[in-house]
Amino acid sequence: MTMLDVEAEVVEPTQSKRRRRWLIGLGAVAAVLILGVMSFAIFEPIQVLPRIRLSPGFSLTDQVGATVTSEDLRGSVVVYTFTYGNCEEPCAAPEATMAAIAERIDEVDLGDTEVRFVTMSFDPERDDPMALAARATRFGADGEKWIYATAAPDQVRNIVGSGFKTWYEERDDGSFSFDPALILVDGWGIIRGEYRYQTLAADSDRVLRHIGILGEELRNSHGANSLAYEAAHFFLCYP
Repeated sequence: MTMLDVEAEVVEPTQSKRRRRWLIGLGAVAAVLILGVMSFAIFEPIQVLPRIRLSPGFSLTDQVGATVTSEDLRGSVVVYTFTYGNCEEPCAAPEATMAAIAERIDEVDLGDTEVRFVTMSFDPERDDPMALAARATRFGADGEKWIYATAAPDQVRNIVGSGFKTWYEERDDGSFSFDPALILVDGWGIIRGEYRYQTLAADSDRVLRHIGILGEELRNSHGANSLAYEAAHFFLCYP
């Protein structure tokens, strides 16, 4: 046996050992990653609200006759609800729930992000600024954080019906049948919550809890933490 043969026999086992070690190490890393992913999916250490779809763009006229656009509200978390000025009791619109949320909003930490409230009328032909102001006063809307507004008749159905997916229909007597809804929109104009049915918990409690979850995401999803929040969205870690 030559010296070259001896050297080849020594090198080959060494390379095989290194290869085996590399494969074992790679397998260990993969196992840790898989266990981490499974643990994240099962235990949901971070919860997020779903990114449902983009909210519609709009230009509204509020209760003092001022123009309010979707861009004016950009950067704020906004809760929307829908009704009409002549909606008499028992009225299906969840304005009382909106009032409860607005009154308790200081319980939620959103950092520097402002929370706004918009009640939109789908009866613009009758709901002029005076009518909107009367209903706003009835429910305690201050005209700043909480506004009542409507859009031009040719736009309101696109905004409410197509954009916010909220059904309404005028009856023969001038009243409306409609889908009572609260819609939660984040500062990027993405719908993050739709509340169209009753649960065992009060709607105000549920919406406030969800605003709190959104607030945690707004405060904490920066830098390396953004990866964890994107993982929570990927694994549908929803409340």
